[in-house]
Amino acid sequence: MPQIHTALSVFSILFLPSLALSSFQNSSLLPEGAKAYCDQEYVSRGHERQKLDVYVPASSTKLPLLIHVHGGAWMGGQKGLNSGLASYLSKGFAVADINYRLSQHAIWPAQIEDCKAAVRWLRANAAKYNLDPKRFAAMGESAGGHLVAMLGTTSGVKKYDVGENLDQSSAVQAVVDHFGPTDLAQIIPHRKKDSPFNDPINSPEARLIGGPLDQKKEQAKSANPITYISKHTPPFFIAHGTNDNMVPCHQSELLYEALKKAGITVTFLKIEGADHGYMGAARDKMVELDSQVEAFLKKTLKVR
Repeated sequence: MPQIHTALSVFSILFLPSLALSSFQNSSLLPEGAKAYCDQEYVSRGHERQKLDVYVPASSTKLPLLIHVHGGAWMGGQKGLNSGLASYLSKGFAVADINYRLSQHAIWPAQIEDCKAAVRWLRANAAKYNLDPKRFAAMGESAGGHLVAMLGTTSGVKKYDVGENLDQSSAVQAVVDHFGPTDLAQIIPHRKKDSPFNDPINSPEARLIGGPLDQKKEQAKSANPITYISKHTPPFFIAHGTNDNMVPCHQSELLYEALKKAGITVTFLKIEGADHGYMGAARDKMVELDSQVEAFLKKTLKVR
């Protein structure tokens, strides 16, 4: 679940990691009148990774918020505005981009606890940033896709709400999951046998939950978004490349079928022939994906 190394369209650029962007560099991407609030601590005196950036366009009305969670196999990645995320600032959204503790800092469930802490902090500070706390969407790719799926299916679940701002909800009202893992126990059996990510001890999944999957079955189950699907689960948009050799497309198929069975509004777009990060995808497919995601978010969050 590494970061994406190619940009096929504006949409692909949205998920290109920004490993060394400062707020000054980011400012060049902001629409006129928009403001950037970088490195806000969503946990007081917490880990150095427990920070987020908020980007707010000029608006006379409260804004829906798009929360982005980066990928990186739960072992890498970094928040930072890029042109894809910045484009949403001109489409009626505020944007938040969050960091979270990686698996070398703390094992599961630290990552989802951080994401939920960030959502609660954003709600607690909604008035400051002109946000509509009833219209939060979460979007992520790869490991970030997994975490936003967890945010969605644990909406209404208090299990991972720990720390500060517990009077605020960590629920989100829409989820966009790009090629994220779902059932960790089924990833290796569906990868190519010679994949370097299949090491039972050092695979990204094993590092996340603190040991081999066959020895950490309960931990793996607790990291599966399907475990928590309920009537509180918001609408989902899922997209995955059919030739993904890092996170098999089967992972998204499992989530899609479970959501559909539960009666949750869900759209699933398969990108034919695309590998991880949509590498190798046809340009028209990426344009279609761009358009469908934007339409989904605007419809679900009632953005004019």
